[in-house]
Parts: sequence; C-alpha cells; structure tokens
Amino acid sequence: MSAHQSYEDQKKLVFYGLKLLGIITIVEVVFALFAKGHIIPSVTFGKDGGFGQALYMLAMIGASLYKAYFIVFFFMHMAGEVRGLVMTVLLPMTLLIWAIIAFFHEGGRWGAARQGIKQKNEEVVQPIPAAGKPTGYLIPGAIYRG
Repeated sequence: MSAHQSYEDQKKLVFYGLKLLGIITIVEVVFALFAKGHIIPSVTFGKDGGFGQALYMLAMIGASLYKAYFIVFFFMHMAGEVRGLVMTVLLPMTLLIWAIIAFFHEGGRWGAARQGIKQKNEEVVQPIPAAGKPTGYLIPGAIYRG
C-alpha cells in the first residue's frame, strides 16, 4: 500500500498534474495546428506522408503516452503500490493496445474490401445479345415462340 500523503501534498500533486497536463495538451494542439498548416499556411509537415508526418505522429503519440503514464501512476496512485498490483493493471493494458492495433488492421482490410465493392458496383456491364432462342431452364412440352 502506498504511503499516506497529507491533504496539502495531495492538493499540490493535483494542481501540478492539472498544470502539466494542460500545458502538454496546449502544446499538442498548437503543434497539430502548425503541422497541418492552420497557423502558417505555407508550412505543412503533417500531411506529406514523409519524415515530417512521421515526426509529427511520433510527437503526438509520445505526448499522449506521457499523459497516460502520468494519470495512471499519480492520479490513480500506482506509483506507490506494490509491483504485483501494478502488473495486474498494466499487463491487461498491453492487451488493450494489441486490440487497438488489431482493430485498425481489420478496419484497413474492411476499407479495402469496400473500395473493391464500390469499383464493382460502378462497373458497366454490356449485355450479351440474345441468339433468338430462349435460354435457361426450359419446361418440357412447352411451346416457345421467339
């Protein structure tokens, strides 16, 4: 069990956490607006698919992971807990991360399949002219006039 903190210490930690998370979130928003060209229209590095976008994505993922770490370890009081309890929380979270990756992969496959279906639906099929004789299942004894 974690050591007991005084009310003042807990209050300081909460306000420190709110300030830290707020600053990181503001930096993320400004960085995203800058990267997408909303602040300076001639500067975009979050859309090109190259090194700039990779850097942008890594910075956003890193900031989000740090915020998640801070919340779990300090606001959920995992920093002072025994290792076994921390592992019972963190190991299932890795399965959650795996599930998110699997859902993105599966969603990409669904998107590709939908695109293929859309292309097939837009395809124009030319009918084959009939040869004058009926085709398909013919009922024995029926008279067909072509």
